[in-house]
Amino acid sequence: MEIHTLTQKTEMLAQFPIIKELYPDYTLEKYSTLLDEIVKGNYSQIIVTENNETIALTGVWIGTKLWCDKYVEIDNFIVAAAYRGKKIGNLLINEVNKIAKTVGATQICLDAYTNNFTAGKFYINQGFVPKGFHFVKFLNP
Repeated sequence: MEIHTLTQKTEMLAQFPIIKELYPDYTLEKYSTLLDEIVKGNYSQIIVTENNETIALTGVWIGTKLWCDKYVEIDNFIVAAAYRGKKIGNLLINEVNKIAKTVGATQICLDAYTNNFTAGKFYINQGFVPKGFHFVKFLNP
């Protein structure tokens, strides 16, 4: 297995098949349009490949907020269904930890749905703790 960090939109577009596992209704055009905005904001992707196939992916944001200083945020953590339970997620988390240390981040954060108990258990086992609530107000487009 190999780990790669992607910073270019063209590289990220090639990851569309695994993105579809998390967002089955997305089209390539929608993903491309979203990437046009996302890559402007200090965003990259980390992928794990095996035999030239992407088997896991996470987005990574690096930012700064008043309440926590510099941070790294995990976004859209995906392990292909056939590879779940095989410690592939650990490889992604280890790579995010390296990035956080390299950039001098004070913390790594992420959002996980409250009904996704498998993800919650995984993140707790990786040393993450629930800190608060993420509130969302949905607006009509």
